[in-house]
Amino acid sequence: MTLILLILLGAITYFLLKRNVAGLTTTPIWLLWLVIMTPAIIWTAWWLFHGDADSIPVIFILLPLIVCPILYVFLIQWGRTNTNHGQNHPSEPSDSSRTNPSTQENATNAQGLPLGVARFKPQSLEAEEEKRLRDCFPWTDYVLKDLEYLPQVILCRGQLRSNPETAYQTVRDRIEQAFGDRFLVVFQEGSQGKPLFVLFPNPYNQRQRSHPLADSKKGHRPILALSLLLITLFTTTVMGTSFALEFAGQEVSSEAMQDPRNWNLGLPYALSLIFILGMYEVGHYFSARFWQVSTTLPYFIPLPGFLGTLGAFIQLRQLVPHRKSLFDISIAGFLAGMAATLPVLLWGLARSTVVEMGEASGMFNLNSLDPRFSFLFVLLSKLALGSELTENTAIQMHPVAIAGYLGLLLTILKLMPVGQLDGGRLFHAMYGQRKAMAIAQIVRFLMLIRALLDSAFLLFAIFLFLIPLQDNPARNDVSEIDSTRDLIGFIPPLVLVFMLLPPPELVMQWLNL
Repeated sequence: MTLILLILLGAITYFLLKRNVAGLTTTPIWLLWLVIMTPAIIWTAWWLFHGDADSIPVIFILLPLIVCPILYVFLIQWGRTNTNHGQNHPSEPSDSSRTNPSTQENATNAQGLPLGVARFKPQSLEAEEEKRLRDCFPWTDYVLKDLEYLPQVILCRGQLRSNPETAYQTVRDRIEQAFGDRFLVVFQEGSQGKPLFVLFPNPYNQRQRSHPLADSKKGHRPILALSLLLITLFTTTVMGTSFALEFAGQEVSSEAMQDPRNWNLGLPYALSLIFILGMYEVGHYFSARFWQVSTTLPYFIPLPGFLGTLGAFIQLRQLVPHRKSLFDISIAGFLAGMAATLPVLLWGLARSTVVEMGEASGMFNLNSLDPRFSFLFVLLSKLALGSELTENTAIQMHPVAIAGYLGLLLTILKLMPVGQLDGGRLFHAMYGQRKAMAIAQIVRFLMLIRALLDSAFLLFAIFLFLIPLQDNPARNDVSEIDSTRDLIGFIPPLVLVFMLLPPPELVMQWLNL
């Protein structure tokens, strides 16, 4: 089982690196994969050769955890440096950058610019066009000081003189009047923390700009979404049947699993898990629709065996208009997901069985789960089980409780303030992209420390180092959100802390645990 999990982790890791990191650096993906997987490979090899007889030396735990993340970051930066050194002067793009879209996209992504935009051929400006562009910046709103031509974009640097929202609206409207739909205008923080305008070749035509959801219907692919949902319902039902038979004390044999008459036992787990995963993505989806951001339908990821699924996702197909919309889309998934997870988890826990605590009890032992790893989970367990849950007891999870528990673990992962995770986007919306990236780097190393205290969190720590720190900017990435959203934004990080940290000793005594 451990070897299967390692192979699964390796496959997921390679997929994430290929999808999210390949455009950021020229360093070979296989090398990055090998570095990030080294800790898991070392620990798995030790366990395969020594089993539980000998505990792994501390040096084999600490050294990979310290060296591999540093080497991983170094290799990414090394690949970026080589890319930058290979570029020509910004005002003199090479022929290859003009004609090769893949080179163009890699160069843009290496500079941290929005993904998916730079695949369109850049357009240079004539002298008369440059004059028209300069006239689009009124001195009362934004004093333009410098135009910098890169092979992919035009950077417009200057000094902000008015409210960011007013300045963006004015400049964008003037550029649209002067150039039509030729450019996509993005207003974001520069490297020195000063706001600048970035002009991309516009991938959207006039019809799509007037009706932002017109293209989203073409990209919905409802047949694919429904097919993935039905396949996921089948795979989770099969796994739910296994959980239900085990919970009932029956043998989980191949004959019992292949008997369709037993599959109804797996439906509570399957429907509960799909409900939780779906609510997360539906929250994102309808919030995106409210702000007229083109997005795909929710897609489920079926996985035969293991848990029956790897989750669900939607994909935003264009930049969000501003940080308010980024905040709303991110927090809507959290609120909808928690509204589904908590009642399902409480219902399942109330029907779970209290068993005696053993050496095998832990965070991932569903037949003897120790809830004391999490302050929030301890409170929910005590609320559902009452006086049955005492100091030397653990929980044998009901199949519905397993679904709710997976929803809780999913919430922990999604709320991590890193990159394109919900938590990362929330911090981006609240504090801006540069501060959010700094916070994300700190969180990565805090999770490493948490993993040292409890090895069950090791997978979370490794996963965070696979995710790029940078999220795509909003079109207006400078205007701050209002105070109400700022106040609401403190709820998810607070919930995350309560889920990650164990309860204090005083609380444990009060709960008789």
